Amino acid sequence: MTNTLPAYPTVPDVRGVLGARIGAFVVDFIVIAILWVIFSTALIILGFVTFGLSWLLLAPLFPAIALIYNGLTVSGRHRGTIGMRTFGIELVTVNGSTAPFVVAAVHALFYYVSVSMLTPFILLFGLVRQDRRLIHDLLSGLIAVRRGG
Repeated sequence: MTNTLPAYPTVPDVRGVLGARIGAFVVDFIVIAILWVIFSTALIILGFVTFGLSWLLLAPLFPAIALIYNGLTVSGRHRGTIGMRTFGIELVTVNGSTAPFVVAAVHALFYYVSVSMLTPFILLFGLVRQDRRLIHDLLSGLIAVRRGG
């Protein structure tokens, strides 16, 4: 019988990742909020031309920006959002490769759902795991590691 559990190619460097993720969240929230202000202003102005039709897009705008932002940045060549890069961490798949866009966006969706239900207790889950993976990391198959580690 063979072992079907995924194995890390090397032991990942996860020192200080949980603290860095908190800082990265704050930076990313600010970036997403700035993007939301820009796009919502454009939709409000466009609403006068479309007789208010574009105003229907204001409600799902913030979550849509957050998912697209996370999907594009995590699946990009830097493997992390602006906040993650600022704090020196990156998100990779369990085998060390770059996450596809869909996986990165689903990871963000799992993150926002789990944070909205478990904040700040979601970090306690990472404290008991040696690899410091949180619930949304396990569900999406990603791991946060130190950049270059």
